[in-house]
Amino acid sequence: MKVLIINGSPHTDGCTATALKEMVSIFEAQGVKTEFITVGNKAIRGCISCDSCAKNGKCVFDDLVNETAPKFEEADGLVIGSPVYYGSPNGTVLSFLDRLFYSTPFTKQLKVGAAVVSCRRGGNTASFDVLNKYFTISSMPVASSSYWNQVHGFTAEDVKKDAEGLQTMRNLARNMVFMMKAIADGKEKYGAPETERGAFTSFPDGK
Repeated sequence: MKVLIINGSPHTDGCTATALKEMVSIFEAQGVKTEFITVGNKAIRGCISCDSCAKNGKCVFDDLVNETAPKFEEADGLVIGSPVYYGSPNGTVLSFLDRLFYSTPFTKQLKVGAAVVSCRRGGNTASFDVLNKYFTISSMPVASSSYWNQVHGFTAEDVKKDAEGLQTMRNLARNMVFMMKAIADGKEKYGAPETERGAFTSFPDGK
């Protein structure tokens, strides 16, 4: 099994990375492979709604998004971590996720998703909500923990003192491993749930 971990912070060893690496220690102990990708320090533009991906199966901008797509397809789980900027996730990781989720034609159904946020003080639950929406529109089960998936601190050293936050990360990783294994067993025994397509409510008549 494999988990893809996205660090939405521009800092490779900052607060968000510290939280995510706490999860990696559990994944590795339980035999789950991980790949860590730092996004927040890259120049990634947002989606321009050109729909080229519908024809080509990939984003028209050939950058880290297209490099990550096959890794996402291969993964059993996805962890997205972000710092809080003005009560929301980092804008770079949002641009990355918009394009990654929209441009990839493969199904995300039953891949386990987990959002992780780090903040000094506030804006954590709002950012947590934004990140979870990528999973819930994609038929991805959302992993939770013993508290909301967040750590607090202004520096990585602060986060290392957040005993409850790090405990939350470890419990989150354990829950993800259990969910991925249970889903793999369930798919083998029952198959994946049917997904209906075709209905698209847009109210073009204005009523």
